[in-house]
Amino acid sequence: MVAWTFDGEFLDGAAREHVVLGAGPREALPGRFALAGLVDAHAHPSVAADEGGPYLADRGYAEAKLDEYAAHGVTVIRDAGGLNTVTIDFAKAPMPGRPIVTAAGRFLAPPSRYFPRMFSPTSADRLLDAIRDEIAAGAQWIKIIGDFPQWGDAGPVPDSLDLTYDMETLDRAVQLVHSLGARMALHSNLPASDLVAIGVDSFEHGTALSRDDVHALGARGGAWTPTLGAVLAHQDHPDPAMRARTAQLREHAREILPHAVAAGVRVLAGTDAVTTIAKEIALLADCGLTVEQSLAAAGSTARDYLGISPEGDIVTYDADPRSNPEILTSPASVVIRGVRIA
Repeated sequence: MVAWTFDGEFLDGAAREHVVLGAGPREALPGRFALAGLVDAHAHPSVAADEGGPYLADRGYAEAKLDEYAAHGVTVIRDAGGLNTVTIDFAKAPMPGRPIVTAAGRFLAPPSRYFPRMFSPTSADRLLDAIRDEIAAGAQWIKIIGDFPQWGDAGPVPDSLDLTYDMETLDRAVQLVHSLGARMALHSNLPASDLVAIGVDSFEHGTALSRDDVHALGARGGAWTPTLGAVLAHQDHPDPAMRARTAQLREHAREILPHAVAAGVRVLAGTDAVTTIAKEIALLADCGLTVEQSLAAAGSTARDYLGISPEGDIVTYDADPRSNPEILTSPASVVIRGVRIA
């Protein structure tokens, strides 16, 4: 065993001039700046994509994705839905040198209301039983697709975005999740005032959250993972209408995100399997957060909200990523629970 040591500046504000991780002969880590590991709070290690769109991959693919997250300095992920037999196993049995996983189990949505290869349809009358099954299997979060277009033979039907389950069903689902000691993450792109009121813990995407929504959510310490890499993915799309819609989403994020943080919302960084954590942090900064708030969204804010200690985790950098988030793409070293992997 090696005890990793670091002398330099920690960017989480802690006054640590010297740190030792582990017992045994001491070896210094390279770099002059450090974070206590990055957190990807909306990750899908078991989700892959091909010409037909996203689909659930196998364990080998998911393990390779964990290694990819680790190489980018991510030491903790919250799985936001996937192949539950794999992701829940990751959560139960952390693997040396790979990120800690908090699992949400499988995606829950009714028939024809999500990507066909990503879920097993769950009707409203079966939703509560499905929630019990996921939590009994070890899920710490429940992921419900709260709104989604109808899915037809040719894909999503235009102008069909609507709630997937009625409000009474969603209310009962939230109460059950909480009674069983878990939390609920909701895929949401519609105005969300009623959903905030019933106690949803974390809004995923949240492209229609209003000022009133974030103030209500912040008042009870709720979270929002805006997944900007996914939401703004079409900013260079050849269709002018798509580019215009993406520009509207960007301006909305720039207006609401600073208000959310000021209101006490736990804004979290999440890649949604389409970007890197470094790019997501840069997008948060571009959409109104300070660099420090953006780093916290992938660091202290996320760890505190998920209840995961950074003990044994450190990521170091040769330059200060506060000057340029791109620096986050090239860690000088990565140590996860005492195991150096880079």
